[in-house]
Amino acid sequence: MASPGLSSPPAGCGASLVQKVQLRISCRNLLDKDITSRSDPCAVVCLKQSGKYKEVGRTEILRNTLDPAFTQTIPVEYHFEAVQQVRIRIYDVDNATKKLKDDDFLGQVKCTLAQIVCSSPFTSPLYTKHKQQITNSVITVVAEEVKVNKEIAMFRFSAKQLDNKDFLSKSDPFLEISRLLPDGTWQVIYRTEVVKNNLHPEWRAFNLDLPTLCSGDWSKPIRLTVFDSDKNGSYDLIGGATTSMSEMIKAISNEVTWSCIHEVKKSKKKNYTDSGRIILNSLQMFKEFSFLEYIFGGLQMNLTVAIDFTSSNGKPDDPKSLHHINPDQPNEYVRAITAVGAVLQDYDWDKLFPALGFGALIPPDMKESFEFPLNFNLENPFCSGVQGILEAYFTCLPKIQLYKPTKVAPVIQHVIRFAEDAQSKEATGMSYCILLILTDGVFYGIHDVMDALVQASGLPMSIIIVGVGQSDFTQMEVLDGDHTEIKSRDGRLALRDIVQFVPFRDFQNRHPSELASHLLAEIPRQVTDYYKLRRMPPSRTNYPFPVYPA
Repeated sequence: MASPGLSSPPAGCGASLVQKVQLRISCRNLLDKDITSRSDPCAVVCLKQSGKYKEVGRTEILRNTLDPAFTQTIPVEYHFEAVQQVRIRIYDVDNATKKLKDDDFLGQVKCTLAQIVCSSPFTSPLYTKHKQQITNSVITVVAEEVKVNKEIAMFRFSAKQLDNKDFLSKSDPFLEISRLLPDGTWQVIYRTEVVKNNLHPEWRAFNLDLPTLCSGDWSKPIRLTVFDSDKNGSYDLIGGATTSMSEMIKAISNEVTWSCIHEVKKSKKKNYTDSGRIILNSLQMFKEFSFLEYIFGGLQMNLTVAIDFTSSNGKPDDPKSLHHINPDQPNEYVRAITAVGAVLQDYDWDKLFPALGFGALIPPDMKESFEFPLNFNLENPFCSGVQGILEAYFTCLPKIQLYKPTKVAPVIQHVIRFAEDAQSKEATGMSYCILLILTDGVFYGIHDVMDALVQASGLPMSIIIVGVGQSDFTQMEVLDGDHTEIKSRDGRLALRDIVQFVPFRDFQNRHPSELASHLLAEIPRQVTDYYKLRRMPPSRTNYPFPVYPA
């Protein structure tokens, strides 16, 4: 901990997930709208916001070409948890104004940003404004993460033969790390704990990210300063040294030592040598990867949907039932599946989603089941796309009898088996499982659920739960690791938070995309936490240092 009277230091790296990409656009075989020369194309990128496409950027104009490769990239904020509709239009620009209505339209493509990110490079035919394909005209869009330096350095410092600043005991030293600001002043960026009564302290290892430490400039001066902490909260200078990342990096293979100099003593005492030695015992360089880097590396997100068919939902033929089917007014189950599926389907290349039910009596013998495929095909529970899930749901309802209780542990275990299989194949490709559970009540057998969550926390898996209807869902908050510790019956703690719960009624009068956004907002962090736990970089990573500390 920091010494008394001193403000707490920065916690270390704390790198946040990068949420911005830049789009690099090229085209082939554009229409030629000029008579005496070729088209002068420009690409204009728009995002759909509040129902309208709004321009977020445009490329430079390239003269006299039907095969432009634009160098001007378009930065776009990327939100995993939302469906971001993108429209890219190509124009032949014949005037110097920014208005495009007088310029010739050469074609367009409409897609989602997730489609571009997941299939980068994304290639598509160009279309007219009336959705007719333009013969031979093709657009290619490459999504690149806007890089933020996420290199982390793990330091382990000690000192030897420090000056004793106390009369009745030895010094209580701590170390400060400071960086040089552009105005020539020094800013403290890290402070170690105090080691009591010791002239040869060994401080705990700590992490600093390189942008914080030196703004990515390895030659930039860094100051190491040792102080003696006093009981009243004050502190006395023992001495220090100035170095740089270029010098400290040598500690990857060998210790680096500096003389600990007290400049005032040095100027006053002719025989002064030093006030001890500061030693960087070891340095490890590693990198924290962003969610986008895993996506760019080929990570697949596999969605499974599990639907509550317990009797508390009400008989489907009753208009008040939560399972009542009204083509003009979709029920909450349909709306939640549609909203979440619309986001996640772009992250799964085959778009085949297992759809399960629980809490019903099922054919042919009408026995209770808490883990059955909606299509009743045990060998192939997969549905094609979000529409396939909904069709299986509609077809299933008349064939089953709603029953009880709301026992959900079996469907969690079902997806755990998927996640275990994905984990066993990580050497050849990365897959991450997401289980969407839709339920009208509090789960039965909460200890079984907690056991399953602890097991799942070490696997490539997240669980998002939507509470449908007007039940009191207060007890469900115990499942969300944001609020409490998840512990199994045998005392094991969950390795990470993997659950997000939301009552649908909180979004009853809002656009479905807001429900999806809230449910999925934590998924990128949960994904990176899992692979950090596994010490696994994204596929196709080329980095000169170990990716996580030993």
